[in-house]
Amino acid sequence: MKKFKRYLITSALPYANGPIHIGHLAGVYVPSDIYTRYLRLRKRDVIHVCGSDEHGVPITFKARQEGITPQQIVDRYHEMNKKAFEDFGISFDIYSRTSNALHYETASEIFRKLDEKGEFIEKTTPQYFDEEAGQFLADRYIQGTCPHCGNENAYGDQCEKCGSSLNATDLINPRSTISGSTPVMKDTRHWFLPLDKYEPFLKNWILEGKKHWKPNVYGQCKSWLDHGLQPRAVSRDLDWGVPVPVENAEGKVLYVWFDAPIGYISATKELTEDWEKYWKDSDTRMIHFIGKDNIVFHCIVFPSVLNAEGSYILPDNVPANEFLNLENDKISTSRNWAVWLHEYLGDFPGREDVLRYVLCANAPETKDNDFTWKDFQARNNNELVAIYGNFVNRAIVLTHKYFQGKVPGCGELNDYDRKVLAEMPVIRKNLENSMEQFRFREALKEAMTLARLGNKYLADTEPWIIFKNNPERVKTILNISLQICASLSVVTEPFLPRSAARLKGFLNTGDIDWELAGTADLIPAGHVIGKGGLLFEKVTDEEIDKQINKLMATRKQNEKVTDSLPPVKGNISYEEFSAMDIRTGTILSAEKVAKTKKLLKLSIDTGIDTRTVVSGIAEHFDPAKITGMQVSILVNLEPRKIRGIESQGMILMAEDTEGKLVFISPADKIHNGSVVR
Repeated sequence: MKKFKRYLITSALPYANGPIHIGHLAGVYVPSDIYTRYLRLRKRDVIHVCGSDEHGVPITFKARQEGITPQQIVDRYHEMNKKAFEDFGISFDIYSRTSNALHYETASEIFRKLDEKGEFIEKTTPQYFDEEAGQFLADRYIQGTCPHCGNENAYGDQCEKCGSSLNATDLINPRSTISGSTPVMKDTRHWFLPLDKYEPFLKNWILEGKKHWKPNVYGQCKSWLDHGLQPRAVSRDLDWGVPVPVENAEGKVLYVWFDAPIGYISATKELTEDWEKYWKDSDTRMIHFIGKDNIVFHCIVFPSVLNAEGSYILPDNVPANEFLNLENDKISTSRNWAVWLHEYLGDFPGREDVLRYVLCANAPETKDNDFTWKDFQARNNNELVAIYGNFVNRAIVLTHKYFQGKVPGCGELNDYDRKVLAEMPVIRKNLENSMEQFRFREALKEAMTLARLGNKYLADTEPWIIFKNNPERVKTILNISLQICASLSVVTEPFLPRSAARLKGFLNTGDIDWELAGTADLIPAGHVIGKGGLLFEKVTDEEIDKQINKLMATRKQNEKVTDSLPPVKGNISYEEFSAMDIRTGTILSAEKVAKTKKLLKLSIDTGIDTRTVVSGIAEHFDPAKITGMQVSILVNLEPRKIRGIESQGMILMAEDTEGKLVFISPADKIHNGSVVR
């Protein structure tokens, strides 16, 4: 295998539209941090870059939902996630963001270079268009019925119920999420990356040159290539993102999967003036840590862009992980079915390493795996506390008890001593081999094998029993035990960095060279160690019950929402539906109806006329605060008198399972009298 001068580690840029959860950590950030820390311990030239992915429809979609700007959304979650990563101990060299000026400049420069080289195809294609809102609809702005499972709220790119990937044109009865209207097809011009043109390059590079990649990664790439690649759009009709940097491209931005991976480049530029040696020198090894849903973009799309540009290196490996489930259920942000990092840090302060350990020990490296709180407790109590922590504590306590904290000299060795000492370098070598092949679960197991070796050695030799009659033998036992402790402080550092640092403090050693780990003379005789303490504390039943109860409450709430919804009414004909004339209107005035608790008298401009509507919403809304609000109104409902007032229509409301009422209002200001279809 080629020896590299330096390493560039990239971690997938998380969307800045929500907090980080354990699925993100297990899939990307814990393994990338483990590997980066390992390389640093081996004294390799390495940088680790990441940042917030701040463009794309999910950002604008959430901003529209909350009634704020996309910039406000990304500012909120960028800071939240950056702090959570720092508090958790993920050691990025930089955590940048794709909304900064340097990224815009970098992405634009690469696009222009490919455009000037004639690498793009400009095509006019039909796309869904919302005539009422007056804009083209990206995939997430279209909902309809999934053709696979019948889910009526599938999006134009994916059905979140059955997980199927979709095109917007696959949906049955599509509707705009902006206006609720049925979109029409309208021509629009976009730039396409001709992936089919790069098939020969990709087949040679991946199918012939990357057979050492993880089977899930190689297999997915082979499947894409075997089925044949098609040109892929690199632009979108949106007003949030990096503007397409050519003439006559108003209203067009770079597709997020073109601009987001370039964020690795712009982050490196921001980090160091020597950025080119990490991106343009063949002596650099670039490794992408991602989840399996990003394989096609990092192994096919982004390498095609870099290859077409011509001056950049390509990734040497892309060790993508599968997905992590939670308590036998798929993690879902929309259902709040997740363990959020910022909440974990609040509930388990000082125990960041415990979560790192569990997520690595149970990492979804080759298949989807499941996180459970009972397993979290068992791994902490039965492994970290009972094996690793117990061994370290006993070795340090006995050294203080019998030798005033001074490391005793090593005397004559017996066969058992020699066997233990011979195993130590073998364990380190096995750990290194696993690390180099991105098998971090296996590497962690080797690190714990060293802790088990020490724990068993102390239990078998029983220095607390033999000290009275054979103190010289105890000197040897404790010397060897402390050497194992010192090695543990080195080989567990990539996995448990804060615990390893505490252990070094207990031993009063400072940093130890990785290459010396597993040797028998890391701590000299006469060295005074610290007082020590507990490396790990037990996780109590009460703590676990609290977390399980929180999840069960979430599950019950989700079930309650589903179960408490009224049943679907009987079918009506299209003619019956089309007989309803629903328009947009604006509330001109509102006042309570005398001697009633529930009724408001509304004056509404329907665009056709100004009419009076009596509505039973007085307990939910302040009349002064709804004046000027745009609503949807059924204008051809037969008038009727309510408390002596003729009501000439009905405003449309949504009612949740708690009885809360919400106006059905257009997301954007629209002319009164516009038809709601």
